[in-house]
This record gives sequence, structure tokens and C-alpha cells, in this order.
Amino acid sequence: MQHWIWVLIPLAAIGIAPFKMWLRLKERQLEQQSMMTAEKTAQYAAHTERLEERMRVLERIATDKGVNLSDEIEALRDTPLN
Repeated sequence: MQHWIWVLIPLAAIGIAPFKMWLRLKERQLEQQSMMTAEKTAQYAAHTERLEERMRVLERIATDKGVNLSDEIEALRDTPLN
């Protein structure tokens, strides 16, 4: 066993380089994945904000008294979306 240690030490040193390369690759993959996740999160947040705004408009139309509903709907159709 003592003679094998002199063989195993250089083999371990040689084996560390590919392992380090693999770790760097995994780190880059995780960074890319987290960037994509952050981008999707921002997109979902913007979409949710637009939906919430539309809901507020619909709630206002449904709860306002004395407003001609068809005129309000037509006015909303004529306004451009963000």
C-alpha cells in the first residue's frame, strides 16, 4: 500500500484539472439559468401589472354610478395599450 501512494498522488493531481473545468462549466450554466429566470420573473411581473391595471379599470366601470357603460368600453377600446 505504501508504494501505491506515490502513484495515487500524481493521478489525483491530474484528475483535479478536469474536475475544476467541470465545476466552472456548471457555474456558468447556473449563472445563465439564473439570468434567464430573473428575466422571466420581470416579464411575469410586468404582465401581472398590466392585468391588475385592466382589472382596476373594469372594477371602476362596474362600480361607477351614472356612467354610460357602452361609452366607457368604447373609450377604452380606442386608447392604445402600453
